[in-house]
Amino acid sequence: MNSSPKVSILIILTIILVITLISCAMAQPSSCNPSGKIEGIKPPPGKCKIGYQSECCKPGKSYTTYKCSPSISGKTKAVLTINSFQKGGDGGGKSECDNKYHSDNTPVVALSTGWFSGEKRCMQNITIYGNGRQTNAMVVDECDSTMGCDEVHDYQPPCDNNIVDASKAVWKALGVPKKQWGQLHIYCFSESRLQICKPSSKIKAKKPPNGNCNIEEDDICCIKDKIYTTYKCSPQVSSKTKAILTLNSFEKGGDGPSKCDNKYHSDDTHVVALSTGWYNGGGRCLRNITINGNGRSVNAMVVDECDSTMGCDEKHDYQPPCQNNLVIASQGVWRALRVPINEWGELDITWFDE
Repeated sequence: MNSSPKVSILIILTIILVITLISCAMAQPSSCNPSGKIEGIKPPPGKCKIGYQSECCKPGKSYTTYKCSPSISGKTKAVLTINSFQKGGDGGGKSECDNKYHSDNTPVVALSTGWFSGEKRCMQNITIYGNGRQTNAMVVDECDSTMGCDEVHDYQPPCDNNIVDASKAVWKALGVPKKQWGQLHIYCFSESRLQICKPSSKIKAKKPPNGNCNIEEDDICCIKDKIYTTYKCSPQVSSKTKAILTLNSFEKGGDGPSKCDNKYHSDDTHVVALSTGWYNGGGRCLRNITINGNGRSVNAMVVDECDSTMGCDEKHDYQPPCQNNLVIASQGVWRALRVPINEWGELDITWFDE
């Protein structure tokens, strides 16, 4: 009879231990397991573009594919690789996020499929730590971890699931000697982790009727059946709000009178349109913002919205919806920033409300 309490206590302690072990196991971060395998084939002659430490698929070799990437944290471990996002570069076609090419001198990256997260990190900045330094770069493309060894992927293997594929500008900013470019173990995190502006929807484009797509400067027409992401928000505004400066004409014959005042504005006037979230339902109409770029600053008045919520229809001249981080400026703004005319089109800037 005296041993019964001891036995009962032992049983209870055993149960508690088992529950604790199960709870600990359940609390572990979910692992990212391979999704499949593909077998390499011999690329047709001249069809595999290789750059720094990239390789062509080898016939008969088995390559692992992933639909996921490691969990994101304050210090996400990754491998930095190098790529060219320029036209004719080893990156292949235009970037998936904005259907554009990007100069090797611009700090941009592609992320493995899991981190790319179906374009949810498109046009967002990440901070990269490596070689004892840090730099910021914008996500513009996906490094496909799910497929490879085919024409679409230049007969290169699928990406690993922990890759940050960066332009030369990123490697230069980290101070890595050129002879060591290729692979570097880094940490990175998303700058938008504190306030995420998530896509609101997607739209599938139709082919614009002949002559109904009004394009200016670097504008593009919607591509039939292409899926475009829409946003009702923009990144958080601060004293140094990061954005992309683009070019537009606000004169008569352009896209129509400005939304704020129903007027046209000379190309020589310092005026801008803002992405929907920053436009704030007209809350910034006819207010000035300060733009910093190219080592200079200029003040400009908000007169219009660049619609991030809709596009690819008659109302929007069959052009895609705007990205959620754009400041679309007149020629007067570009001149004030002293940007050479042959470089007008896109410029990384910061801005703030006056």
